[in-house]
Amino acid sequence: MNALKNKVQLIGHVGQEPEIKTFEGGKKLANITLATNENYTNNKGEKVEQTEWHRITAWGKLADLIDKYVIKGKEIAIEGKLTHRSYDDKDGNKRYITEIVVTDLLLLGK
Repeated sequence: MNALKNKVQLIGHVGQEPEIKTFEGGKKLANITLATNENYTNNKGEKVEQTEWHRITAWGKLADLIDKYVIKGKEIAIEGKLTHRSYDDKDGNKRYITEIVVTDLLLLGK
């Protein structure tokens, strides 16, 4: 059961062009947003589409793949772990971020 702890799997569409950063030593970081859609019928019989947005982070070779092959609108599947972090913004306010750090990536669609 240890393999199932803190595991996230999503299929969705990339919401914006990837943001790529390269650090000293050549290590890469890719940040993207991923939209997942859920369709259901509400109690009035109306079809509803609900979109959830996810912050996605990838390092190293996965960041290279995103840099080369992923564009806005591309459908991808990711697997990773859920992480939380905080920082102080320029005004001194504490900000919180929840993101998925990718461990596996699959390019889907065209």
